[in-house]
Amino acid sequence: MNLTLKIWRQKDANTKGKMVDYPISGVEPDMSFLEMLDVLNEELISKGEEPVEFDHDCREGICGACSLQINGEPHGPDRGVTTCQLHMRMFKDGDTITIEPFRATAFPVIKDLIVDRSSFDRIQQAGGFISVNTSGNTIDANAIPVNKDDADDSFNAATCIGCGACVAACKNASAMLFTSAKVSQFALLPQGQIEATDRVLNMVRQMDEEGFGNCSNTGACEIECPKGISLENIARMNREYLSANMKK
Repeated sequence: MNLTLKIWRQKDANTKGKMVDYPISGVEPDMSFLEMLDVLNEELISKGEEPVEFDHDCREGICGACSLQINGEPHGPDRGVTTCQLHMRMFKDGDTITIEPFRATAFPVIKDLIVDRSSFDRIQQAGGFISVNTSGNTIDANAIPVNKDDADDSFNAATCIGCGACVAACKNASAMLFTSAKVSQFALLPQGQIEATDRVLNMVRQMDEEGFGNCSNTGACEIECPKGISLENIARMNREYLSANMKK
């Protein structure tokens, strides 16, 4: 396939960026999107030009690092996949593909297509954990019975990889789906009840401090989420938040 790539280039966070056109040929349908970008970068390097910076790690749809806005959609036109799992057969010969970083105040651009998503880390650090007794009187996890439906819902919430697609898809750049998944993961389990009140209050407060917007009720976040995290988690977080405020 012969394609035209319109790629956002930005030297650093303080430099104004712009879209730059790159023609590319010989793209195979079975290539992943990142492999196609690798081919482009090899061509740029061979010409003595600056390669396009983009983030990636596992290339197996697990880490969430490869987050790109492709033709206006987080992770591109396919569903239930990350950018590294997107294949070029989703495009046609002669297509023009627009590639941008995720756009949000809380995701400042580092360079080109790489954004700083450490705001997610700070939300997680504010309460996305449970304290465990390691004094020698530990209790085996299997000794605490957990309802099967709750265990399944908790596991489904825990599949969130923190890629930020929910933020990029939301017109308010809301992180409600991400935060609610991290809250639900523990709110559904008995091990998470001890710190439940502080957890939801601290995580929501940190989310607001990072500059994320409120939920738009559009539902684009669930549609674009590569792991299909449900909007039910947002409803659960809202209930947890209301209950926690009443206890304080």
